[in-house]
Amino acid sequence: MKAEILTIGDELLRGEILDSNKSFLAARLCELGVEAYRQTSIRDDLGELVDAFRCAAARSDLILVSGGLGPTRDDRTTESIAKAFGRKLVLDTASLREIEQYFVRRGRTMAESNAKQAYFPEGSEVLRNPLGTAPGFALQESKSWFFCMPGIPAELVKMMNESVVPQIEKRSDLRKEVSSTILLRTFGIGESSLEEALKDCFHGSGVTLGFRIAFPDLFLRLTAKGNEPAKVQAHLAQAQAVLRERLGAVLYGEEQEDLEKIVVNLLRESHQTLAVAESCTGGWIAQRLTAVAGASEVFLGGVVAYSNELKAKLLGVDPALLATHGAVSEAVARAMAEGACTRLGAELSVATTGIAGPTGGSAEKPVGFAYVAIARRGEATQVRSFCAELERNRHRLLTTQIALDGLRRRMLGFDWNLNRAGGISQPVD
Repeated sequence: MKAEILTIGDELLRGEILDSNKSFLAARLCELGVEAYRQTSIRDDLGELVDAFRCAAARSDLILVSGGLGPTRDDRTTESIAKAFGRKLVLDTASLREIEQYFVRRGRTMAESNAKQAYFPEGSEVLRNPLGTAPGFALQESKSWFFCMPGIPAELVKMMNESVVPQIEKRSDLRKEVSSTILLRTFGIGESSLEEALKDCFHGSGVTLGFRIAFPDLFLRLTAKGNEPAKVQAHLAQAQAVLRERLGAVLYGEEQEDLEKIVVNLLRESHQTLAVAESCTGGWIAQRLTAVAGASEVFLGGVVAYSNELKAKLLGVDPALLATHGAVSEAVARAMAEGACTRLGAELSVATTGIAGPTGGSAEKPVGFAYVAIARRGEATQVRSFCAELERNRHRLLTTQIALDGLRRRMLGFDWNLNRAGGISQPVD
């Protein structure tokens, strides 16, 4: 099946708002095993809209349309699609009553212009909108199905999930080919090195592999297609197993499994508690961990010790270490991690100290230089250093990700390798 997405509005072409509807609709189609072959944004121009609808009908089986269903003069989706396919606009009295009641419930008077939202191209199926005044509609034109939805994201999401998805799922004529995808998350390897490591994978297998950078991660999307659902799923599972074997610890999760969730789950499973000691990351590790529901079971808390005085006072870092080696040093990173374990009573801790920039560097310790340390009771503390010249917040994000990934690797028994440009880490015996 060929699917495409049309988003409508001058504000999209002018860059006044982010077109989040386009990305949501594409992702939702992917989940249904449907690939969007084309995405287009169109101005609120009658002629351009008519042309866009006719072209979409000529090449695609499924067209998802967002926007242009409001009450103002520049909302022209309904009028345009009716003109494109030579259909009259017909009043749907049930929709008009719902729009009127929408205003009554809010103690407001309905403007005359809102009535136009109750008119639909002849032959349409109305899609109710419980959140706003703009109903959507479904329309079949020859082999093509159009699903027109409002542009307000909350309204579009609800309508897509509750009205449109069930229709796509039940219409076999819209699902001539089965497609299934999975998103895999990697960290600790550069894009070119990842491509090199996987260059001989899946040729001629019916499985395709796509790459996407989402700093500081690299995402892999596996897609399998075919006419038999069981075989498609089997091919996808086999391909996923190949990637896990090939990539080892670099592949850390799938779909919505971010590192903080994985770390919290590993702590739960191993019945360990965690504390953090942060300098250059400024509490970012703690923020990410506490965003995970149930983190309070395993995350005790942390210390943001930005000054040398607080590193000594709150974490017990020896002032002599600070004077001799400086705050950004292996010795101080180790002392911070061990101090967090001891003073906060955790089994595990992670510490960060670095020079996020744009100033503060030296020849010995340039901007972008940082240390991450992981301590565990009864074991030797691990300290790793790296240098990455990045904008300040990107550097802080990378440091946070390295810290969380280090915790994950420590708990799983993988080597902790900070060579992001290459090298696939293997488990430590």
